[in-house]
Amino acid sequence: MAAERTAGPAEDTVAPADDLTDRHLWLLPEAATEAFVARMGGTALLTDDERARCERPLAARSRLRRVAALLLARHALGAVSGLPAAAWRFRLTPDGRPEPCAPAGTGLRFNLSHTDGLIVCVVTDAGRACGVDAERSPAGPDAVAHLPRHFAGPERADLAALTDERARAARVAAYWVLKEAYLKALGTGLRRALSGFAFTGLPGPRIEVHESGRPVAGWQFDLIRPTPQHVVAVATERSRPGGLRTVTLSG
Repeated sequence: MAAERTAGPAEDTVAPADDLTDRHLWLLPEAATEAFVARMGGTALLTDDERARCERPLAARSRLRRVAALLLARHALGAVSGLPAAAWRFRLTPDGRPEPCAPAGTGLRFNLSHTDGLIVCVVTDAGRACGVDAERSPAGPDAVAHLPRHFAGPERADLAALTDERARAARVAAYWVLKEAYLKALGTGLRRALSGFAFTGLPGPRIEVHESGRPVAGWQFDLIRPTPQHVVAVATERSRPGGLRTVTLSG
């Protein structure tokens, strides 16, 4: 990944695009969400339905996170397309995944994820499927105790070979975000058994997914750790190594 410059107030930390760039990842630290929402004009860009959905969570923090995620998608899509953030409207698929419905003809797709402390959005072009997931890392004791039983055999064997407890907890979190990102890109969500496919090559850079014992062609997986407390996985269709551009928003 390209080196990043240090951002000052109200600036964005950007890994510069180059000829290899074919996917874009935006990172919004939760500490910057309030300033970011204000910078985007609050809820003015949201539809009435979106505002209503954002009001449903009881906690103010959850409401702010939902608003920030929807605005982050518009900001990211606008930055890639060169179109105004206000131009973007979304429809929900039968699985509940938001997809762009306006403006038509851009071929852009996106996916969102958020966890405590971080909101992320990935954007691809040419209609290429994409998925992203962000989680706290290393995984907590309950996750380390219970998640591996749902993983595939090669993944459980890899975890068993790690003698350092913190390294094992970090690897559990990494497998989890990779699986989530891949299933989101496929559009299946967690209805599919996590043990039905296996990731190899962790911690990278050459990560592959295997189904029925064979590698699945046509997918690129990026595993990054934007902070000491987070891990993010990006799954993109028909992408290439080294093509991920990241932007960290500071408000």
